[in-house]
Amino acid sequence: MELPTQTFRVTRADLIRYAGASGDFNPIHWSDRFATTVGLPGVIAHGMLTMALVGRAVTTWAGAADAVVDYGVRFTRPVVVPDDDSGTEIVVNAVARETAEAGLTRLDITATCNGEKVLAQARATVRTPLPTGVAGREG
Repeated sequence: MELPTQTFRVTRADLIRYAGASGDFNPIHWSDRFATTVGLPGVIAHGMLTMALVGRAVTTWAGAADAVVDYGVRFTRPVVVPDDDSGTEIVVNAVARETAEAGLTRLDITATCNGEKVLAQARATVRTPLPTGVAGREG
C-alpha cells in the first residue's frame, strides 16, 4: 500500500537553525565558496537534517513517534540548498508492507530532491496498524 507523499522545504535559514541546534557549523552547510572548493555543487543540507525530515514523515504515517520500532537510511546524494528564499524540497514516499512478525509493518521509503534519490535503503518498521485514514487503510 502506497502512503501519502510528504514534502519538506529546506532553506538556508533552516540550515542555520539546524547548525545552532546540532552544533554542526561545518562550512559546507553555509559557505558556497567553501563547499565548491571541496568539490560539492554548493551548500548542502546536514545529512542528519535530511534523515530527521524523513523520520518526521515516518512518525506522521505511523501516527506517533513511539510507534516507530526501527528506522535507518544510507545517504546517496547531498541535498543542495540554493541561496534564495525558496530553498529546495525533499519529497518523501513510502510503501507499507506486511512483515512476518505480527503487529509490525515495514515501510520502504523513497526520498528525492529535484527528482534524484538522496537516500538509499531507507526503511522503517512501525507498529501495526497504521492509523485510520492513512492511504485508505482502516485501523
